[in-house]
Amino acid sequence: MRVAILRRSPKVSFSMDVYADGLIAGLKAVRPNWKIVEFSPQINASSSKRKSFFDGVTSYYERYWRYPLTLTKQQVDIFHIIDHSDGHLARWLQRNHQPIIVTCHDLINLIQPENVYNQALLPSVSMAAWKYAIKGMHKARHIITVSSHTAQDVVRELHIQPERITVVPNAVESIFRPLRESEINFFRQQKGISPAKFCLLNVGSNQPRKNVFTTLHVLQVLKEKGLPIHYWKAGADFTHEQKQFIQTHNLENSVTYLGKPDKQTLVKIYNAADILLAPSLYEGFGMTIIEAMACGTAVITSNVTSLPEVAGDAAILVSPIDVPAMVQAVCHLFEDKSYRQSLVEKGLVRSKLFTWEKTAEQIAEIYEKSALNSIQNK
Repeated sequence: MRVAILRRSPKVSFSMDVYADGLIAGLKAVRPNWKIVEFSPQINASSSKRKSFFDGVTSYYERYWRYPLTLTKQQVDIFHIIDHSDGHLARWLQRNHQPIIVTCHDLINLIQPENVYNQALLPSVSMAAWKYAIKGMHKARHIITVSSHTAQDVVRELHIQPERITVVPNAVESIFRPLRESEINFFRQQKGISPAKFCLLNVGSNQPRKNVFTTLHVLQVLKEKGLPIHYWKAGADFTHEQKQFIQTHNLENSVTYLGKPDKQTLVKIYNAADILLAPSLYEGFGMTIIEAMACGTAVITSNVTSLPEVAGDAAILVSPIDVPAMVQAVCHLFEDKSYRQSLVEKGLVRSKLFTWEKTAEQIAEIYEKSALNSIQNK
């Protein structure tokens, strides 16, 4: 079988690169005789925070005209659009009559549109284009969602029949694993974190849904309680307002921004932290909690959206707006080492359920079924 994986532009979306890379590696492992070909739009990722108007026009032309037109000329058995934000491609590809699969990771922009309006140069245009794209999923043969919660959103928001949807969870790469204690101690020493410090970690973007301000409020209360606490932030930097909060409450010496680390460094960060604190308001899956678990890090996360189904019983689940509950959870893990170790062990077991080989096998079966139905319907 010849499968086309339709990626996002290189370096435009880190999470979509992780998904595409993991899926392709998994497919090559479980279906070594298949031919996997990759395509992506040729958009230059701007190094500046704000794109120019010309950059925007060029990007729209590439994504919505030249690139789709190129794809219609490809001879493959299956098209897999790996991001719902490219769902518009299904409108073009339906004329080829090959089965089209789309992975929907979340519908956050419908549920919480402020995530678009806080980031886009032309928010109204970006939102209109995004809505046009995701409605293209109606033209797909089958929809893959990364969680049951996202599947429910697709049914409710897009009115796609449940029988056209299969839940196939994301996975964690084998690079995420526990490190030797000597490596962990050396990394903490490099970052100026003494063995006595209890280190909280938050990883990811700074969109409103990530609820980063709440983690700072938790830090403030823990400092007032006298805990030897330190806070690491990896991924997007703090906003101007968050930096002001840190300064106002004299938290500068208790906060370190670690930048946007590569995978090897991220593994060290997870291992060196004592707790991942991820109180997101909305997640389509919640990749960071599985990565943290795989590295042997205790997790506190939200009891909303997809996070409970991903975390299972291997994390402390709290309301994402309940600061006292988060403070209590951190204190419990700080004071009770045996309880923290039991949570770590549960996390290690839980993370092993999410492998790219398992994910790829389920997706390969969807390809095979879709291709067979296509032949029978001709």
